[in-house]
Amino acid sequence: MNMPNTVPLQLPTHRPSLRVFSGLALGEALARSRQAQRLRTNVNVHPELEDPIQRLFNVLQPGSYIRPHRHEAHRWELFVGLSGRAGVLTFDDGGTCLEHCILEPGVLWAVEIPGGVWLTAVALEADTVLFEVKPGPFRKLEDKDFAPWAPAEGDPRTEAVLKRWELMLARSAETQDHA
Repeated sequence: MNMPNTVPLQLPTHRPSLRVFSGLALGEALARSRQAQRLRTNVNVHPELEDPIQRLFNVLQPGSYIRPHRHEAHRWELFVGLSGRAGVLTFDDGGTCLEHCILEPGVLWAVEIPGGVWLTAVALEADTVLFEVKPGPFRKLEDKDFAPWAPAEGDPRTEAVLKRWELMLARSAETQDHA
């Protein structure tokens, strides 16, 4: 029986062109990120690494250290906050933070970072999900792409660096709340 103002369900008779990303897939990615040594994982939307537009879900947990890095001048990045809270920071060539913001759905929900800028992201809440879009194709970062002033992943100093960034972001959030 058809309800008024509804379209009857029709099953596709050919291969569907829509790619859907379900709550189940997100739940699996969240579980992987909680168990991962790096406390993060991603779910690629782009079908291959050579795709000219890279699209992916970054699934982050607090304590995940993303070493500050930069991309070539023409390779911008766009982050859209889907859940949780994440700080996005940019730096000068000496490691001084130039700008930062806190992505939070419904508040400040997206930020675009130009190419050639040192950047990182910090998960401020459990189960933070950022949708990222940037020009492709995928190119693995090399030493020249990582900030020489930032410790490498796995370095014992990363915990102190993360704490410093988190404190700075917390102070910034308090200032914004009282403004």
